[in-house]
Amino acid sequence: MTEPTANERLQAFLARVPYVDFLGMRAELAGDEMTAILPFAPHLVGNVMLPALHGGVIGAFMEMTALAQLSIRQGSARVPKTIDVTIDYLRPGKAMITYARADVRKIGRQIANVQVEAWQEAREKPVASLRGHFLLSS
Repeated sequence: MTEPTANERLQAFLARVPYVDFLGMRAELAGDEMTAILPFAPHLVGNVMLPALHGGVIGAFMEMTALAQLSIRQGSARVPKTIDVTIDYLRPGKAMITYARADVRKIGRQIANVQVEAWQEAREKPVASLRGHFLLSS
């Protein structure tokens, strides 16, 4: 039996996590670089006066991005568990498409350290960043 490809592992993760479907999140893989995409939807708005995406939506999107990247790297059918995350909200997330990329800083035997950046119009102007630790399946 052949080992699943990175794209197959990514698609399996996206199909396995129900919150990914609620967010409408998808991801594209180009080589070994994954870009997560969060299309705008009215149910994701937190502040209707601006309008701006809910901070929890942005945070969850970045957490799902980290988990998706780990699922590509690890190749395990089990989803890693979040130990902790720290999120820096840098500017309001406008009512538009949002992108994110995860950088796996270190994978140990049991714990992975991941950093994620989310942006909208320009990658050099992130709307938020996440640093997190995740428990890998053994």
